[in-house]
Amino acid sequence: MRKIIALFALLVLINACSTKVDTSTLSPEEYYNYVKGLYDDGDYRSAIPEFQSILLQYPGSTINDDAQYYLAMSYFKEDQFILAAYEFSKLIKDIPASPYVPDAQFMLADCYYELSPDYRLDQSYTKKAIQEFQSFLDYFPTSPKVKEVEEKIDELHNKLAHKEFSIARLYYRMEYYKAASIYYTIVLNEFYDTDYAPRALVGRIEAELEMNKKEDALKDIKKFYNDYPDREDELKRVNEILKNNFPNEKIKKK
Repeated sequence: MRKIIALFALLVLINACSTKVDTSTLSPEEYYNYVKGLYDDGDYRSAIPEFQSILLQYPGSTINDDAQYYLAMSYFKEDQFILAAYEFSKLIKDIPASPYVPDAQFMLADCYYELSPDYRLDQSYTKKAIQEFQSFLDYFPTSPKVKEVEEKIDELHNKLAHKEFSIARLYYRMEYYKAASIYYTIVLNEFYDTDYAPRALVGRIEAELEMNKKEDALKDIKKFYNDYPDREDELKRVNEILKNNFPNEKIKKK
């Protein structure tokens, strides 16, 4: 049985060696087409060193930007997003006239999007993704990818808002009401277009009442009725706060 297994392994090795292409005999275009075939077949690990070899051997070739782009894509397909981001960035910087630049800018941003962690962790990659997606919108405003980019920016903004909101809630539960109010204000000022903004305003109202800042709380209650009249869940809470703390106050609601 061991002899059969050993023989089978030898046959596999011989077959692999016999099918290996001697790339030294190929032109730059033929070499690229061979490696692109590896990529198209999903053999990204084999394609990576071959694309690197093309870039080293033929730095001034017409297929240079092709090899650079698909080297970056190979890293991306292998979930090696930091290396992919570096290679996409290199293409944008070194070959700015390449037709691959719009796709490379999108993929550069998408690398950081993939690296963006849970909202409770450090959000450096999230902010970097937003920055690169925004650059895409600035430079390629007519791209068919614009809608997808805007949706991803909204998602990432919500994640940042969630982080600041969770910090505010933590401070509130610890009875650090001033700190809670500060973080609720951050959400309102920096992430006013996210789902967390109306929730942050309710939180700030509650923190202000705990600090006996009733005038500020009433001002924010009026702001809520004006800015978020359709937020049913939060509106119930604001109505309850108004009734319990300002029973004689008549506020004109939208």
